[in-house]
Amino acid sequence: MPTKVERLLINFKTLEEFKKFKAYGIQELSMLEDLEHNMIENNSESPFYGIYFGDELVARMSLYRVGSKYDYYFEPQQDYLQLWKLEVLDNYRHKGFGKQLVDFAKGFNLPIKTNARINSHDFWEKQGFQPATYEMERDFGENPYIWMPKGVQEKSEE
Repeated sequence: MPTKVERLLINFKTLEEFKKFKAYGIQELSMLEDLEHNMIENNSESPFYGIYFGDELVARMSLYRVGSKYDYYFEPQQDYLQLWKLEVLDNYRHKGFGKQLVDFAKGFNLPIKTNARINSHDFWEKQGFQPATYEMERDFGENPYIWMPKGVQEKSEE
């Protein structure tokens, strides 16, 4: 069954499906509050992307575009993508869904920053990401991993 990455609608069905994911938390709860206050309609721009297998959401991530004035990672300084909450449901792991989401994000041809969760470093390295050179003031205890398209390099320390 071929699958594709799609932007997830902000609606009650999507929020119900998010409850199956371990990283369910603040972002989804704020979306729920917006829905309950009728501020968001079905076609709102959602930062979430996902893959359905049949009728079930089996993998998801959020992608935020960060403006170049906040780029402390890449040279030349530019807009980049912040990839969060990449998660594949347990029964669907090791089937290429995580890679499919990452490849989708790479398709924007912008540098990508993510924070590697515990035990996910091997996954990110297989996807061509590398650990960013740690800077205490910038990274605040995170473990940022970065991916750079051709012509982009990691910003050197000043």
